[in-house]
Amino acid sequence: MLSKLNLKKKLSFLKSSDKLREIIANTGWLFADRILRMGVGLFVGVWVARYLGVQQFGVFNYATAFVALFSTLSTLGLDAIVVRSIVREPEKRSQILGTAFWLKLFGGVTALVLAVSSIIVVRHDDQLTISLVAILSSVGIFQAFDTIDLWFQSQVQSKYTVIAKNTAFVITALVKVILISIHAPLIAFAWAGLGEVSLGAIGLIISYRVRGYSPWLWPWNLPLAKNLLKESWPLILSGVTIMIYMRIDQIMLGQMVGDKAVGLYSAATRISEVWYFIPMAMASSVSPAIYAAKEVSESLYYRRIEQFLRLLSLLSVVVAVPMSFLSGTIITILFGKSYEESASILSIHIWASLFVFMGVGTSSWFIAEGLTQFALRRTIIGAITNVFLNIFLIPTYGGVGAAIATVISQAFASFLSNATHPKTRIIFWIQVKSMIPFLS
Repeated sequence: MLSKLNLKKKLSFLKSSDKLREIIANTGWLFADRILRMGVGLFVGVWVARYLGVQQFGVFNYATAFVALFSTLSTLGLDAIVVRSIVREPEKRSQILGTAFWLKLFGGVTALVLAVSSIIVVRHDDQLTISLVAILSSVGIFQAFDTIDLWFQSQVQSKYTVIAKNTAFVITALVKVILISIHAPLIAFAWAGLGEVSLGAIGLIISYRVRGYSPWLWPWNLPLAKNLLKESWPLILSGVTIMIYMRIDQIMLGQMVGDKAVGLYSAATRISEVWYFIPMAMASSVSPAIYAAKEVSESLYYRRIEQFLRLLSLLSVVVAVPMSFLSGTIITILFGKSYEESASILSIHIWASLFVFMGVGTSSWFIAEGLTQFALRRTIIGAITNVFLNIFLIPTYGGVGAAIATVISQAFASFLSNATHPKTRIIFWIQVKSMIPFLS
């Protein structure tokens, strides 16, 4: 009883604290960022896809997916570690930020060199794709300035990042519209993407200077760099695995079938994946209640988890069913008749959302139970399953085969893998119950 009273006191304190109001305001800015990017990004992205046509859209998305395989090297898995370090040792802010910046810059250059070298080997006779990869992978160098964003995160002041990056995003969206109106070549859209990141970096520098700080005064600390990398290497490995898991289907399609297949597949996934923000947004709001419930009682804790998973399961079905039946109409209206083959891909790929929603919904349980090490294990299982299925399905079924592989691999990663270990079997059965309405 005493522990319950203490918990209630803590919660009531939080409700009245300025810190909670800062968190709520910060979350509001992040939500606004997601909504703006989802709406404007989808609108402009569809417009660009219609303008480029299936073949060129496929080339662009192949290059984007190829660059993504190396993108983890640009961040080096440092973000959460840097934010935590600043919060713990604010007096070392400059050293932490400076060391992280130079590590990220080195990582960005390394990612650029590896991406360009690899694409030259894979497509040595395709100068357009090589140029696209070279431009798009240069983004990692400018992303080193995202270190400034980590400072704003540590101070719960993400509005400065949102303003800086969304200003660049809106300007770039307008530039893309202009590029379409003047019938610009494909390569111009890659330069526009690089320009967006560059403008975002400038915006972050200005915001940081307005707050009275200067990134040019950040020092480098070798012992600190070693400690940061020692902590981040598992996250680097996890990030690489996730990128393989998420993007390998487009690369394998491009290599095994052709760029047109990538264009058709990318159009479908652009519609299918736009819904993934729903569980992420909901989880950020529900997770504190789940953590609090664990302090009160195990039964309440698991009841809330099951209720949340049931809700996510229902929402995913509500999204997937109409998208499956209306996929042809949706694709034709948005992308035009040249993309009509994407409809069958969308009708299958959309069902991956059931397992994506489930995976996000169980993340709070893994954190509460201290089982975050299983995240890498699940991702590796998903990545291996995806590659294995793509090898067998893509040659015969093309983009439809890649969609089937994605759904099955998501099921393995976010659902079935939980049945393979005694520590995670309890959440597996809760997931089963949440997906079958008549079980209680």
